[in-house]
Amino acid sequence: MRIINTLTGELEELDPSQKGLVNIYVCGVTPYADAHVGHAMSLMVYDVLVRYLRWPGNKSGGYKVNFVSNYTDIDDKLIERGSFLDKDPIQLAEDQINKWEDEQKRLRITSITHRPRVTEEIGAICESIQKILDNGFGYITSTGNVYFRVRSQPNYGKLSRRSIDDAQVDLSAEDDEEKESPLDFALWKAKKQGEPSWDSKWGQGRPGWHIECSTMAQKYLGDTFDVHGGGVDLIFPHHENEIAQAEAATGKTFANIWMHNGMVLYQGEKMSKSLGNVVSVAEAIDRWGSDALRLFVLNSYYRGPNNLTDEAMAGSIRALDRLRRALRVPSISGEEIATEEVKAQFVEVMEDDLSTAKALAILFDLARDINRGSNEGYDVSGAQEILKELLTVLGLEILESSDLVKDIDRTSLVKLAQVHNIVIEDLTSENIILALIKLRSEAREAHNYSLADEIRSQLQSQRVELEDTIEETKWSVI
Repeated sequence: MRIINTLTGELEELDPSQKGLVNIYVCGVTPYADAHVGHAMSLMVYDVLVRYLRWPGNKSGGYKVNFVSNYTDIDDKLIERGSFLDKDPIQLAEDQINKWEDEQKRLRITSITHRPRVTEEIGAICESIQKILDNGFGYITSTGNVYFRVRSQPNYGKLSRRSIDDAQVDLSAEDDEEKESPLDFALWKAKKQGEPSWDSKWGQGRPGWHIECSTMAQKYLGDTFDVHGGGVDLIFPHHENEIAQAEAATGKTFANIWMHNGMVLYQGEKMSKSLGNVVSVAEAIDRWGSDALRLFVLNSYYRGPNNLTDEAMAGSIRALDRLRRALRVPSISGEEIATEEVKAQFVEVMEDDLSTAKALAILFDLARDINRGSNEGYDVSGAQEILKELLTVLGLEILESSDLVKDIDRTSLVKLAQVHNIVIEDLTSENIILALIKLRSEAREAHNYSLADEIRSQLQSQRVELEDTIEETKWSVI
């Protein structure tokens, strides 16, 4: 498999350091607030990478993959947010992690092997800092802060392609006067009143941001590993600083391939709390469903920006329905439709820098052939199994409505039933939907089209799509 390496700018062969095993690290969230669709996009990209690498159908025959993604559960943002909410920052992180992990399950991000937390790795972090100090790349101040000496690392800036003199740094830190150079960054922050802290050789305090990730990556994957991933916004300074301190500690290459995903825009603008356009993962799942969100992410090149719009999501929902229909059309016993090249084509584009949009195009062509073959009396069962297998590699389950209905907000459906004076004994979501469809059919028969349209619109708002046929009204969850 070939991946564009941000470090070199070249399309490079993934050549695992250990035969049959790929080690991958991806920077996780700082859980001070609800996860948004940008977090979901990033993890989905690497989830698909890992799913593909583990799949026995790839060119290697399937790898074992160690996939590590951390939680930065102590950080300036957590401390500030905890103070604002009058809540312990460690507990705030715990609550947000639990919520995010529930959302990851709904998104079927299930490929992660280890999820280390900073607060559980303080000992290892202190060991990394000591190695950096022993090798002359760091220094301790009189107040107990420990800094990395950037100018001691001559190749600093190699990932972001900037010289040390051109590097942009945050000059607003209150402890700048202690630094030998404004470029230097914190490895250990001395304790401040009211902040969580841990014991160290340099006094009580907490780790700096960058040392946390490099330490956890090397603890679980080794001094040198295969792929380090994350968003393009992390290239500088975070990933640049990770490289500097990790290689200062060990004298070895940190990661062989650096892989970066693009950012999510909303309606053409960068998502920002100040603009009020941040879409949370929970909101996105409730509005569009997890499969539609994943399809939206995979239908673009992972390195480019991805523009989240209502139109794009409506398109994803329609596309899912096309796939769903292909999986459930009847198959006739007899001559099979041709599928010999499908897997080979799928593998070819996935091996070429994880080209998921091209992979999806191949699967939609297959879905078209299945529908056409079913109409013409061919046996499409084998093709349906191939489609299902390849969709699973992408993390798409394309669930039937009976499986998706559990994700619908039942409380809202109950309110709809009350609005229309519907009385049924067993108020399950499915029973309420069926009762509303029955009421709509009665309204159409009575030529009360305004009520029929109102019910259709109300069901659509709950992600229930209606399709009127001659025999009946069919429904599906989108």
